[in-house]
Amino acid sequence: MTPPIAILGAGPSGLTLGRLLQVANIPFVIFEQDESAIAAATVATGRGGALDIHADSGQIALKEAGLLDQFKSIARYDATITVANAKGKVYLKVEHEGGDNDKPEIDRRDLRALLVNSIPANRVQWGFKVQSVQKETDGSMSIHFQDGRIESGFKLVVGADGMWSKVRSLVTSAKPQYSGIYYLTTAIQPESPFHSSVVSLAGNGLYMAIGDGKQIVILKLGDGSYYIGFGLRLPENWSSEQAALIKDSSALRQWLLSDGFADWPEAHTDVIRHSDGDFYVWPLYAMPTESLSWQTVPGVTLIGDAAHVTTPFVGEGVNCALYDSLRLAQQIIKHGLDDLHRAVSEYEASMLPRGIDLIERSTKSGELYFASDAPKGWLKTFAGIDIA
Repeated sequence: MTPPIAILGAGPSGLTLGRLLQVANIPFVIFEQDESAIAAATVATGRGGALDIHADSGQIALKEAGLLDQFKSIARYDATITVANAKGKVYLKVEHEGGDNDKPEIDRRDLRALLVNSIPANRVQWGFKVQSVQKETDGSMSIHFQDGRIESGFKLVVGADGMWSKVRSLVTSAKPQYSGIYYLTTAIQPESPFHSSVVSLAGNGLYMAIGDGKQIVILKLGDGSYYIGFGLRLPENWSSEQAALIKDSSALRQWLLSDGFADWPEAHTDVIRHSDGDFYVWPLYAMPTESLSWQTVPGVTLIGDAAHVTTPFVGEGVNCALYDSLRLAQQIIKHGLDDLHRAVSEYEASMLPRGIDLIERSTKSGELYFASDAPKGWLKTFAGIDIA
């Protein structure tokens, strides 16, 4: 029998919604384009990074899902935050001791694994790449996949399928807009001879050097490796024009050394020089805030990046996504499967302003990160620190 609710995407928001519905005994199915849970873990590893899960949003969702204790058992509470300028002068260092951190970190892949393992295996259908979502003459929803398969008869399709959601066009014609910024990300492994030098910069957490409209990010992961990111202002089509360069990791490192960060100090350029592995190319997009004003459309809704993708400069994207899942699940439980339109309408009434607020704050933070005099403006605005 076809379950009443289909969720597109097995990322944090889609999986959290699924888990919450599972706890409430509400049938659902998740369709994910990754071929398997193993492939999903590989993708998450390749894109790297860690997520800080906030006590007043993301952790609330995990608590309602019955997963907070498991999360706490693998989260890291001792992460440090260090902010320096392009020359390496440190202006801010935050250290957490004695469990005083209400924003503990977890590797992206570990959070996804925690959520995947909390849902019965038959509830997640792997290897389903969506082509379109359509409303049928009887008012039900159908999902059309790129390999020709069609699944139909759903009362509600939830787009948890990220920035280029296949559901979004049913509620708005707006599309994410390019921010002007790319991140090129790679890693430094524990066995690297340079590993100890990175430890001296980032310690147990995050080291961020910003200035001259550029950024270097170093972030410790649970296995002792470090996620390395280089932020630059580049044209939107840079990745297509530089496809050959991107495929050659050695050449891309040389390009970063000669064209991107040539005038930065050796402590920073050594991070480029000694990083290892392939690069993941990440252009940043955000939804225009004026587009987050649609009227509820029967049979569909959006959560997470599908609804309000933005740049990552306030560190709240995943928390907003998890909270979306919680709020939608609460409304579905409250109104039941026979009044899903009202459930979605009440969910969207709170989600849309929350998404607008996130986009606006992240855009402002990003402007200060990549300003010519950074980190001056960012430190004053977000940390209350005045520097000359």
